[in-house]
Amino acid sequence: MTSSAKDIDPITFEVVRNKLQAITEEQAITLKSVSGSPVVTEATDFNNGLYLTDGSIVTMGPQVIFHTGTMSSVIRSIISNFSDNPGIREGDMFILNDPYRGAIHQPDVSIVAPVFHHGKHVAWAGSCAHQLDVGGMSFGSWAIGATEIQQEAMLLPGIKLVEGGVLRQDLWQMIMGMTRLPQVLGLDLKAMIAANNVAARRFCELMDRYGSDVVETIMREEINASERQMRQTLSKLPDGVFRARDYIEHDGHENRLYHVCVTATKKGDGLTLDMAGTSPQAPGFINCTASGMRGAAFTGLLPILAPTIRWNEGVLRAVTIVAPEGVRCNATWPAPVSSGTISTAWIVQNVVVAALSRLVACSREYASEGPAVTKGHMTVMTLAGQDRDGGPFGTFLLDSTAGGGGAYPDHDGLDGSGDYCVPRPAIANVEANEANGPFLYLYRGFVPDTGGPGRTRGGAGASLAITPYETDGLHAMMLGHGVEVPNSIGQFGGRPGACGRNYIRRRSGPTEVASLAHSLNDMLTVGVEELGPKPGRMALTAGDVLGYAFQGGGGYGDPIKRDPRAVRADIANGHVTIEAALAQYGVVFEGRSVDEAATQKQRDKIRISRVGGAALKRSPGKGDLSAAGGRFACSCGCDLGASSENWKEKARTNVLGAGELGPHVRTHMELELREHVCVECGSLLETEVARKGEPSLVTLCLSA
Repeated sequence: MTSSAKDIDPITFEVVRNKLQAITEEQAITLKSVSGSPVVTEATDFNNGLYLTDGSIVTMGPQVIFHTGTMSSVIRSIISNFSDNPGIREGDMFILNDPYRGAIHQPDVSIVAPVFHHGKHVAWAGSCAHQLDVGGMSFGSWAIGATEIQQEAMLLPGIKLVEGGVLRQDLWQMIMGMTRLPQVLGLDLKAMIAANNVAARRFCELMDRYGSDVVETIMREEINASERQMRQTLSKLPDGVFRARDYIEHDGHENRLYHVCVTATKKGDGLTLDMAGTSPQAPGFINCTASGMRGAAFTGLLPILAPTIRWNEGVLRAVTIVAPEGVRCNATWPAPVSSGTISTAWIVQNVVVAALSRLVACSREYASEGPAVTKGHMTVMTLAGQDRDGGPFGTFLLDSTAGGGGAYPDHDGLDGSGDYCVPRPAIANVEANEANGPFLYLYRGFVPDTGGPGRTRGGAGASLAITPYETDGLHAMMLGHGVEVPNSIGQFGGRPGACGRNYIRRRSGPTEVASLAHSLNDMLTVGVEELGPKPGRMALTAGDVLGYAFQGGGGYGDPIKRDPRAVRADIANGHVTIEAALAQYGVVFEGRSVDEAATQKQRDKIRISRVGGAALKRSPGKGDLSAAGGRFACSCGCDLGASSENWKEKARTNVLGAGELGPHVRTHMELELREHVCVECGSLLETEVARKGEPSLVTLCLSA
């Protein structure tokens, strides 16, 4: 007899649904306890989940959201390709890292296990974690020179690594033979196997206690409930079209510029995310496949549209994701994709956040859920060579997650917030990293003026520098983006966060190294070589100093509407300099106190300069662009046209000169920064990054 949700008493329902989430938490604890990789144990670059027999997400962990969003694609690929041969049987586990079959990129390895209860297939348990090395042309499997996927790393299409509860030694030894760190990869894979075993055992215990029919019904109802709640949320938001665009420089071969576009169309209780207009796939390794796009879009929308909804497949049922084949976020075989997770997928996340933040900003009830973009880039640093005892060494530093959080309409972004895709962020402490490898930190700390200026400020980004220690040398790899593109876009007049930075100082003597650097500014004063967005492979010898800095978060609202007392606190905390307080926020100090009269005069001067020296007709309001009564309006009361039309046509557009946003914001040779300003009060309504010669983006239009 099949149960329905109404047949299950509320207490049982709550106990079982929370037990399902507890099982996923125990999966994560098991994985971290068994793994020896700092990527898992310190930086939590992994995730776990439970899934229906068709691959639908039931539960997911609060680690890297990308992974759970893609593991459902992994499971569906295995069902599609291997249900008949070799078959899906009790005690089996499948391993997959092929991005064209469900992974984001090759180092993100998934192991998924069908769960059987009394001989019946009732669910899947899955674990995914980033691996330090899965073979290929470079340590870390970041194939910066690749032209096709076969050059990048081993490709595991969903092979049966565990069969009937027994680890297949033929396949195990094949996989171990393709990695440079078999002891690390092997331990991680066994950690994922253990996590899945724990989940399967706990899941079957739950079914034994409450009945398989009851548990299955509750899993499906959990998904249905999330879908209902998601559709209810969407139905309360205004219908309209909301757009965002972001850029990435350098494809691993040349410093060409690419872009990702999204058009978010909200109608009734449904949402469509359309990636049409995105650049064609690149010849280098920055592309991502459809599964990466799906995981990234899922990551972008969950915190904004579903902050109080259980995160599972039901949320996605209300969303349609569309992309033409052959574009950068839906690449076709055999395009290289090994950097996809930190390149195109990251940019997909950025544009989804920006577009959906504009959507919720048009609703009083949900406006506080929409932030500016958090640290819009990722930079990878891998180190490899011999350890202090002469054995093999390799690591992937994840300190670069310590960028700045995007500002919200009612509060500042977090300084060193962690990445948007990681709800429970963590990085290794300096001592742990130094203990695990032959290198030392010279410094790790926040960089002033990196948070995007705004009425609420974006979070500050961080920087660090390292040097080899007790070793003849190390092989390093650095790659990323956002060095020449300010990806952390602000909202409604908020400025973008700082760009990233990669740099090196060669052959410093021991005494010089000891006194060189306590901060990024110290490094820049002694002279460094700027390495650009994708330095690639390099050799480090004793005395070399290698460093990088990470993007800050985007600001929210016009910076000269920020409370001067908050600017004073920013200066006291070391996050804003006196120079930036004057130039970006229009705040003048007399000693340690704000000179209120001079500040008002400076802010009026900034507003007048924005409108080309014309007299201001209105006093600026405290808020931002608004949509009410079918019209767009500045907070000063200036009418900006019908809300179904392009409000930018009623505003003034200025192109900003190099350096106007400070030394940490730089642009690629093909890009420019534009500001869109209210012509009557000089309020800043939007700061836009755009390709030179292209029209400004119509960022929001509400249905008439």
